[in-house]
Amino acid sequence: MLKPQTLNAFENFCEEAKKYDFEPKIESGYRSFERQLLIWNEKVLGKRKVLDKNGKPLNIAELCETELMKAILLWSALPGTSRHEWGTDIDVIDAAAVPKDYEAELTIEETLGVFGKFHKWLDLQIEGKNAFGFKRVFLPGIGRVQPEPWHLSYSPEAREIEHNFTAENLAERLSNSDILLLPQILANLDWILENHVFCYFER
Repeated sequence: MLKPQTLNAFENFCEEAKKYDFEPKIESGYRSFERQLLIWNEKVLGKRKVLDKNGKPLNIAELCETELMKAILLWSALPGTSRHEWGTDIDVIDAAAVPKDYEAELTIEETLGVFGKFHKWLDLQIEGKNAFGFKRVFLPGIGRVQPEPWHLSYSPEAREIEHNFTAENLAERLSNSDILLLPQILANLDWILENHVFCYFER
C-alpha cells in the first residue's frame, strides 16, 4: 500500500543497508483512516493502553475528556492526520538484529539497545543525505508527539500531501465518522493541528 516512489526508494535503501549487514524491515507501513479510527476509539474506551510521555500507562478514569484526548495524541495520531495514511511513511526496524522469539515494540530503549547499531548508521545516512529521500519527522523539541526515531518519511512524496492538507477537509471527515471525543477534538482542532500536525510539515 506504499506509494510506488516510496516503495522504490525503500528498496534502494535496503540494498544499501545490506552492504553494512543491516536488514531494514517495515514494522508498520500504510494504515487506513478506519484502522486509525479503531485505535483511537479503543484507547478512548480503555481497550488499549494510553501512555504518558514516559511510556507509562495512565489511569484514564482520572482524566477529563480533553485531558484524555491530549494524552492519546502523545503516541497516536488523530484519524485523518496519521502520516501512515499517506503511503509515504514507515516504521522501520533491523530484522537482522531481532533475537529469536523477540517481538519489536518500537521504543526508544530499542533504538539504544537491540537496534542501536542500525540507528547509529541511520543517523549518518540521514545527516549525509544518503537515505534515498527518507527523513525522520518526530524529533525531540518539535511539536508534542513523542520522538520516534524509527519513523521515516519519504520526503519527495510526503511534501506534496502536506501542501494539500487542510483543516476544513479534516474537520468534515471527522464529523462524518463515528470518532469518539468529537466535540473536544473540534473545539481544540487549531491546537491539535499546530502541535501535532503542521509543525512536522516541511516548509
